[in-house]
Amino acid sequence: MRKLLIANRGEIAVRIARAAREQGITSVAVYSEADAQAEHVKAADEAVLLGPPPAGASYLDTDKLLAVIVANGVDAVHPGYGFLSENADFAEAVIDAGVTWVGPSPSAIREMGDKVAARKSAQAAGVPTVPGSDGAVSDPDQVRTVVEEIGFPVAIKAAAGGGGRGIRIVEQESELAPAISTAQAEARAAFGSAEVYLERFVPRARHIEVQVFGDGERAVHLGLRDCSVQRRRQKVVEEAGDLRLPESAALGMCESAVALAVAVGYKGAGTVEYLYDETRGEYYFIEMNTRIQVEHPVTEMVYGQDLVGEQLRVAAGQPLSLHQDQLSPRGHAIEVRINAENAAMGFLPSPGTIERFDLPAGPFVRVDSGFVAGSAVAPYYDSMLAKVIAWGNDRPSALARLLRALGELRIEGVTTTADFVESVLRSPEFAAGQFHTTWLEPWMAERTERESVDV
Repeated sequence: MRKLLIANRGEIAVRIARAAREQGITSVAVYSEADAQAEHVKAADEAVLLGPPPAGASYLDTDKLLAVIVANGVDAVHPGYGFLSENADFAEAVIDAGVTWVGPSPSAIREMGDKVAARKSAQAAGVPTVPGSDGAVSDPDQVRTVVEEIGFPVAIKAAAGGGGRGIRIVEQESELAPAISTAQAEARAAFGSAEVYLERFVPRARHIEVQVFGDGERAVHLGLRDCSVQRRRQKVVEEAGDLRLPESAALGMCESAVALAVAVGYKGAGTVEYLYDETRGEYYFIEMNTRIQVEHPVTEMVYGQDLVGEQLRVAAGQPLSLHQDQLSPRGHAIEVRINAENAAMGFLPSPGTIERFDLPAGPFVRVDSGFVAGSAVAPYYDSMLAKVIAWGNDRPSALARLLRALGELRIEGVTTTADFVESVLRSPEFAAGQFHTTWLEPWMAERTERESVDV
């Protein structure tokens, strides 16, 4: 691997460029007209303009990306996360061009990307799944039979969905038929497939994910992450370390995740996601993400491993350097996402120019970002400005360090979610670990009500 195209932007593109440089690999960035002065362009050794700002005319234009590969002598492509990272057709086109794809095979992407197929693969590998339909549903009698078995509330999910999208929750039978019709229409518009399936909705679940890594022959896990603090099913806080789970459940999730990775011949970094039902003490597979995750830094800090660097080595044909008996977690790490959004205005995006961007520092604090003072925050892309991560010997010390770091963060010119995430971290519930996937939004509503009464 000599020349790597980074088919992405922002902080993950900067992260990949750094990993490539450490291995002596030349990196090629791509950018839209809106990102001409972006940090990921400066971080790479070379940069190529793709086109106008809309992602469809630049970062998602596979023909343009394939042309860059040919014109610039690229021999490998890293897709990062989002955009085309889980697009099996693009991965296949890259491989057909004789270029190395930094990620799992197109067949694994397809198998795990289709939620119905992934569910069947998990069941075949002996991984517990959420009670629900065996496949896509559309016939009213079929729907009725499934609901009688699993009961309400029910989650209707797009088979090709992801990122928390394409999900509708139904509380009672009268809502079921219209919700399925709406979900099918939304799924067709968002993902190009109208297929939906049903699962039992677990209202007080924790969202736990297992970091796995494979080389196509062997796979290992790098422990668990808790991503339960979510707003509209989008992660706000992520952590790794002591997740306050029964040992049997933690071990079961890790071992079953590895079993699934081995079963599909997985190559590269992947994440197997579970719901942990605290009421029943049970865990269920929900999906597998066939890419590096936004929250991978907390795992890197707890395990002392460079996951992106390992992605490059494995893609280049080297055997997996990680061995399960040598992977031991140490301490605790917590990550928060800082977005250019106005929390007081319903998290309205806040594009503009960053006038001040002072990042925290100090021992065991890490900031991943694709912005500096003077950077433009365009309205066309994800609003994340930075990820602030802190490590400590235990959860309380990691939390204290992260709060200290957020106190040093200064961003001016655009409105950010920094104050909001700090208030979440300071809540007694978060400090005590008393949260679940549906905790945050009621907490936000109660906080708003308290503040209005105080005024």
